[in-house]
Amino acid sequence: CPHGNHVAGIIAARGNNRKGVAGVSWGALLMPVRVTDESCFGTESECAAGIIWAVDHGAEIINLSLQYCTGTETLHNAVRYAHARGVLMVAAAGNCNGFCDNIVAYPARFDEVVGVSATNRFDLLAGFSKYGQEVDLAAPGELIWSTYRQPFSTNLNSYGYLSGTSMAAPHVS
Repeated sequence: CPHGNHVAGIIAARGNNRKGVAGVSWGALLMPVRVTDESCFGTESECAAGIIWAVDHGAEIINLSLQYCTGTETLHNAVRYAHARGVLMVAAAGNCNGFCDNIVAYPARFDEVVGVSATNRFDLLAGFSKYGQEVDLAAPGELIWSTYRQPFSTNLNSYGYLSGTSMAAPHVS
């Protein structure tokens, strides 16, 4: 999923190599866990299984640059499982995309998760970003340059701009 590739680049793209971009923490080790298909769609139960797998395999911080509307008990149980084991979870607050009821998305909405809204280049809340009492922090999320692999492409040296709370959450993670 190109979205996940972009998020991973924000966190840990190698720096000091004269290529494209350096991640916020370019010495960090990543544990990619796919919870979506190639089109970036996935269910809350798939996300829950990914959280549990990551925790059981030693994750200390889990970036959740995704959003769901319902917040199922299955997802909440996985979040509780991770939280009980001392894993920090950071999640995107969600994007309005022009039709905003401004209800913070799940899993950012859960108390056990650090919810992140997006800011623009003026350090103001980005127009697309959801916000509310469940949000703990805001971070850069508008026009973020990072690694970007086109769907089904073998070119691993692509970069691009994306905007969203999914781009803000990895800055915090």
